[in-house]
Amino acid sequence: MMHWDTLLSPRRMRGNPNPANKISTDLRSEFEKDYHRIIGSASFRRLQDKTQVFPLDQSDFIRTRLTHSLEVSSLGKSLGQNIGQNILSYRKDTGFTPRMKEDICHILECAGLIHDIGNPPFGHFGESAIREWFTKNLSRLTFYDTPVDKLLSEQMRKDLYHFEGNAQALRLVTKLHYLVDENGMNLTFALLNTIIKYPVSSVATDSTSGNIKNKKMGYYFADQAIFEEIVHETGTGHNRHPLTYILEAADDLAYKTADIEDAFIKGYLSYHTIVEELSALYDNHTDTSFNALEKLQALYQRGKEKGVQDPESYAVKNWIIRIQGFLIGCVTFGFTSNYTAIMNGTYPYDLYHGTYGEKLMHLLGDMAFRRVFSSDTIYKMEMTESVMLDFLMNRFVHAALYYDTSKQLSSIDSRYISLISDNYKNAYKFHAAGKSEEEKLYLRLLLVTDYICGMTDSYAKRLYQELTGII
Repeated sequence: MMHWDTLLSPRRMRGNPNPANKISTDLRSEFEKDYHRIIGSASFRRLQDKTQVFPLDQSDFIRTRLTHSLEVSSLGKSLGQNIGQNILSYRKDTGFTPRMKEDICHILECAGLIHDIGNPPFGHFGESAIREWFTKNLSRLTFYDTPVDKLLSEQMRKDLYHFEGNAQALRLVTKLHYLVDENGMNLTFALLNTIIKYPVSSVATDSTSGNIKNKKMGYYFADQAIFEEIVHETGTGHNRHPLTYILEAADDLAYKTADIEDAFIKGYLSYHTIVEELSALYDNHTDTSFNALEKLQALYQRGKEKGVQDPESYAVKNWIIRIQGFLIGCVTFGFTSNYTAIMNGTYPYDLYHGTYGEKLMHLLGDMAFRRVFSSDTIYKMEMTESVMLDFLMNRFVHAALYYDTSKQLSSIDSRYISLISDNYKNAYKFHAAGKSEEEKLYLRLLLVTDYICGMTDSYAKRLYQELTGII
């Protein structure tokens, strides 16, 4: 069984600067210090120009990765407060203290800020485009006349075929964000473990197992030593950290409700469409004390009675707040009612599973997929993004193949390499030192994804236009 005293480890890779017995005027906890490291980072700031749902949207009302991350941070902290208090009030764990509840809230607040920090430009479609590029091209690339896929180990290949923003987030905050040295942001191990949604490698994933922890990969081969150090320190092994369940629930709640609100604002969904969708849900006699359809209709009537200019908008926006409150209660119940299994590392589901909110959460996601993500407008945006990412991957991978080898680069390839941030190239050189030629090749391919993932949507579009001569 996992224990909170190790799960909440404040240790860092570089170590803590002040020994426990040394008096310090800085009264912040280690987890509060994490928060300020993240807020002040360029990687966090770049989220303001990364897609949540609507790529390259000019509207001030539509969410970016930054506003989404702030919402997840806020919801995560609230869930931490609810769940921590429940553990204390009902004495679910005799080793759990009020200070631990406080630490949980700070860790979840920080985890919400960085959970998407590794995502490439253009949202989840950007992830898919990079995966598909490697699947299509890795066997076609040659390195000194040998196909690249033949030179890489199975795990190296699968890292690229199953490229993941989650794994990239761990890589970014532990290696790529240069703060003082090669340890990245040097965040606490408790926080790092919380953002590892899938504590398995690319060769251990199994989307058909029914266990949420191995649905995708959580770390690259290049970062396996860091992963092992983290989970050894926190005592999770290859189980999910308990706070990861809460972070994921906050993420799901934030994006599923936000997608509906943004889609309504953009005109993809109307009040009447949402009523129609909810009517189908409640026709099946969903057994719950919270009827989302009745709440929405009651808010519409209240808006009319108040004489608001747009009662439909009033209803939908206030309804989003109401269902968030209801779903926060569902998550709290989901965690506390499965507490023993979660602490034993045997709970295989998300925290909505088996709660009154499960069907509503499924409907929100399904509605957004059918009525927004499958629309011609979004498809056209994604096709444009695919052209941009394919071009960038083609050019930069070609240039990186023989970078840092005895073969001289062409004048064009050397110019492409010069565009990659020195920060990323220095991280590559540090971690490639002493490695085999095959592993160096793999690290150069990651160098390209590191660079592209660091791009904002606008920068990726502008760089594509500049390099293709589109003025």
